[in-house]
Parts: sequence; structure tokens; C-alpha cells
Amino acid sequence: MKVRRRRFRNATGNATALGMISDLRSDLRLAAFCALAAVPFLGAGAARAELMSDWSSPVGTAVRLVAGAPDGKAVTGGVEIRLTPGWKTYWRYPGDSGVPPHFDWSGSQNVENIEVLWPAPVRFDDGGSFSIGYKRDVVIPFRVIPRDAGKPVELRLNLDFAVCEKICQPASASLTLDVPSDGAAPSPPMLVNALATVPRTTQIGAAGEPAIASAELREGGDGPSIHIEAHVADAAKADLFVEGPNEDWALPLPSRETGPDGRTVFVLPVDGVPKGADIAATKLRFTLVDGNRAVEVDAPLSAR
Repeated sequence: MKVRRRRFRNATGNATALGMISDLRSDLRLAAFCALAAVPFLGAGAARAELMSDWSSPVGTAVRLVAGAPDGKAVTGGVEIRLTPGWKTYWRYPGDSGVPPHFDWSGSQNVENIEVLWPAPVRFDDGGSFSIGYKRDVVIPFRVIPRDAGKPVELRLNLDFAVCEKICQPASASLTLDVPSDGAAPSPPMLVNALATVPRTTQIGAAGEPAIASAELREGGDGPSIHIEAHVADAAKADLFVEGPNEDWALPLPSRETGPDGRTVFVLPVDGVPKGADIAATKLRFTLVDGNRAVEVDAPLSAR
């Protein structure tokens, strides 16, 4: 800081020194005032950059809401779930014995629609059966379309889910977070990383890896089965999950094989199909996970 030096006419040396000290004190007071005046603005910026709810701590976990930067007309956010080591929770389609999370946003204000964006899951052994979900901390992103983009969004979430160690236990959390109309910029790293793990939407036959080359319904001696050929970088780590159009469907987890041309092939029996449903005419959802990359395809089966 530059100290102003004033000269006083008709002043002795002592008077000049006293004047300089007085000026110095004035400058220090001015600098302190400017610094204090800047604090609210700096604090507001920091809060906006990390806009999060309080933690809720049901058994085996801790949960909170996190706001992110705007995405076009949408406000982004995430549900952060921290798991106690050794515990796990479930994906939207939990597999043989899991329980899917249930999101109730009905208490929210200025919300037209909320879309939950699921990170790619993993398969795990539940002791005699297999389930689908997350074995580590996870952030489940979501996109909010406000009714009025110029007003804040008031998020109110009642979350019912299950967490498991050796046995599964129900858990619930009630979370609140008010998000300004322009969100929280920039998005926190945890939300950015979570969005990167959400499967990319594509089509059957798309180029690159990972990709689903074909999905066919085949007849065999043991009954009909679904065969999915995939392009993956690491067949040993690749996995596939197949969902029906609603909760009445409970398709099994596929086995992984190697086709005659070296391609990775996933095979699952036609089981868990609702009575009267025509699987050949039904659009299924295929989620192909290949290491830290994943794709998602909605398509009907082609007969063979």
C-alpha cells in the first residue's frame, strides 16, 4: 500500500511527522473498510459455489443435496450418498433381491420436472443372488426444469432407499435446498465427476467403444434367450444390464461369453416377463458398462 505524504506549510518537523502518522492511520482505516466491505461479496460467491443442504444420517450412510451450475434451461444438482465402508445401496433396477430408491419431490416449489440421471452401476453378490447398485460413495445427479426460470427453485426431497452390509435395512432422508435461478457456478467437482459417469445415450450399431452391435431374440432347446453383442475395451470388466419398460418386468442378469469372432456376447434367458407381454415387440433398455465408460440404448429386439 502506498502511503501518501503531505507537506504542511509553516509546520515544524514534529508537526510534519504527526501529519504523516495521521495520514497513515487514515489510509489504514480506508484499507480496512474496503477489506470488510468486500467480505459479504466474497462470502456470497463462495456460498454460491458450494450450495449444499444439511446432512441426513440414516443407518450406514449420510445423504445431502448438492446444487450445480445451470444446464441450458435446467438447474443441475445431485443427491450425495456417503456409505459406511463395507455397505452398499441400489440402482434404479436393483436386480434379484435389491430395493430401488424412491424419490419424492412433491414438496418442491417452482418445479416443472425433475429427471434423475443414474451413474453406471456395478453387479455385486448378495449371497446366493446378484444385485445391481453402488458399493462406494455415489452422487446421483438430477436436472430440474423450473416453471419460472427467473425465480429460485425450492427443492424438497423425501428419499426412501435401502442400504446393506450383511443384511439390508430400509433408510430414509428428508432434504431441503433452495437454489437461486442461476444455480451454483461452477458445479462442485463431485457433481462434475458424477455427471461424467452417467451412461451416454446411443443407438444399436453405433461406432466406437463401448457400443452394442446387436440385440436379438433367439429360440433354443432351453427356450428363448436374448443375445447382445458388444464392442468393449476390456471384456473382463464389461457388464450389461437389461430393463423392461416398467416395474412389472424382472429380467435376469446376463452371463458373459466370447463369440466366434471374438466379440463379447451377453446372454440372458427370457424370464421375468409379465404374463401376456410380447417381448419381441417391446422396447427394452440396455446399459453397457465398460470400465469407467458406459452407454445406454432403448431399442426392441430383432428376431433371429
